Amino acid sequence: MKKIHSAFFCQKCGYQSPKWLGKCPQCNSWNTLVEEIINKSNSKTTINKKSKQNSPVLINDIENTSEKRIISPDNELNRVLGGGIVPGSLILLGGDPGIGKSTLLLQFALQSINKKILYVSGEESEKQIKMRAERINKNSKNCYILTETQTQNIFLQIEKLNPEIVIIDSIQTLNTLHIDSSPGSVSQVRECTAELMKFAKENGIAIILIGHINKDGAIAGPKILEHMVDTVLQFEGDRNHVYRIIRTIKNRFGSASELGVYEMNQNGLRQVNNPSEILVSERENPTSGVGIAATIEGARPLLVEIQSLVSSAVYGTPQRSATGFDTKRLNMLLAVLEKKCGFRLGIKDVFLNITGGIKIDDTAIDLAVICSILSSDHDISINSRICFAAEIGLSGEIRAVSRIESRIAEAEKLGYDQIVISKYNKLDTKRFKIKITKCAKIEEVYNLLF
Repeated sequence: MKKIHSAFFCQKCGYQSPKWLGKCPQCNSWNTLVEEIINKSNSKTTINKKSKQNSPVLINDIENTSEKRIISPDNELNRVLGGGIVPGSLILLGGDPGIGKSTLLLQFALQSINKKILYVSGEESEKQIKMRAERINKNSKNCYILTETQTQNIFLQIEKLNPEIVIIDSIQTLNTLHIDSSPGSVSQVRECTAELMKFAKENGIAIILIGHINKDGAIAGPKILEHMVDTVLQFEGDRNHVYRIIRTIKNRFGSASELGVYEMNQNGLRQVNNPSEILVSERENPTSGVGIAATIEGARPLLVEIQSLVSSAVYGTPQRSATGFDTKRLNMLLAVLEKKCGFRLGIKDVFLNITGGIKIDDTAIDLAVICSILSSDHDISINSRICFAAEIGLSGEIRAVSRIESRIAEAEKLGYDQIVISKYNKLDTKRFKIKITKCAKIEEVYNLLF
């Protein structure tokens, strides 16, 4: 009788222990170790017969060839992937339940005309996928559907069909014969991902995985899953909101801070080529507490609208709340206004919101944040054709930001009349038609606006 081997795995970080522990030594989480059965048999089936042993090669003897990418019809997906899908790469797409991960990749598979794509589903039946495909209203002759959860059977079908791209929905539903634990466990997810990675690299087939996320917003399963794949994409947004944002978390073949925007409608996801149209709202009447900032997400310049509300603290202790912006940085900017500029905001409630459901980490929006706060405090509206791009220092100075030319060009393209930047930005202002105002202190901007 074959001896059964078991081990305890942490369901949060993947730590393996021969015995049960109450606290994980790696991630310090309590009650996360679960016993899983491991099959130690050596009777593993070979995934690919073409596999060979590699030998050391001198780095100067390696041919430097540019990787040919697969260009998809989805321009937003091409942008976040760094210009297209690299053959042999392993891509992980994570997101909340019901956010539209399956719809996005099914739409991508149906839109691809010249590429053979295999869509493997372990969560839905063929009829359910067919109903969704009819709703998207896309007719494709190169999209194949497979309902299977066992990796060995999937590999056999891939070898028969020989597709260029394989979509797995989802990685938590797959299981392999090499491990006896249930699907979705740490050992199953790790082993299935390793098999898919080996298969993709040996055969040059791009594989896209769909991964569920937990309540903390991280990919469900061990953290090692994100280390194994080549690219990690995050699909964000509110299910009650029409707009969705796809963000690059990790990318071995391009920038790791790109951003793509979609609009969810009854026919699927629509690409939003100009995200500033949803991040900046058009108003008939001017409103106080609104400032427009020119920011950069990856290689893409964006214009975002910042809304502020300043009111008297009714309950004694002033409240500080920020949506899409770092609360600690908001407190720092308020302290600069209090200490260096003499505005008494310490006794008032301050609420800050960045429209469109987007989160901005760029420090270049500091000046727009301050201007929107002062606008709300004085109840005086800012000209809607003025935008801002500058960082605020602790002494109240306006600091220069990077890639200012791209920010100015984006503001000029969207029809803004004036942009306020730092005095210390070095650039040629003659090649821009937009009025560029340079300031060194917050007082200069205050006198300009109010």
